[in-house]
Amino acid sequence: MDPEILTERLSLSRLTASDAPAMYGYRCDPEVCRYQSFEPGSLEDVEAFIDGLQSNAFDAPGSWFQFAIRIRESGLLVGDLGTHFMADDPRQVEIGFTLAPAYWGQGLATEAVSGILSYLFGPAQKHRVFASVDPRNAPSIALLERVGMRREAHFRESLWFKGEWVDDVIFGVLKSEWKGG
Repeated sequence: MDPEILTERLSLSRLTASDAPAMYGYRCDPEVCRYQSFEPGSLEDVEAFIDGLQSNAFDAPGSWFQFAIRIRESGLLVGDLGTHFMADDPRQVEIGFTLAPAYWGQGLATEAVSGILSYLFGPAQKHRVFASVDPRNAPSIALLERVGMRREAHFRESLWFKGEWVDDVIFGVLKSEWKGG
């Protein structure tokens, strides 16, 4: 069964086909996709992306589960948050997050990431959560630090991304370190 995670202002639940137009609206923004590999060229790309995720079960080793980030009060989609359960050790989870620009600077991404961390370390009983981020993405780095994740590694020119070699910074937190946001 898919989890629904509720925070003060947000609801995190599985992305659905009806989310495609709103998701396309923010995912095609150049500022949003600057540091992201999924850069849809059309609404159909987003529809195919969401459709491809529908068979992925939450907590299935080796798979991504994509949450919709919604405003609880209205149900409005404002972003998405991915959880990647490692194939070789599903007690470790990679996360990634995207928020529509109209909702930047309101603490919603911090609230969503804190919510998923609380769920992963609580009911899901995970050992470690980590995130990979481009070191030029200062807002995401600040968010990861704000929720209590620490910089674990900085890999120099380790990824070929959008036609250039880029650095990759890994942030992580252990269940034993998590203080609930």
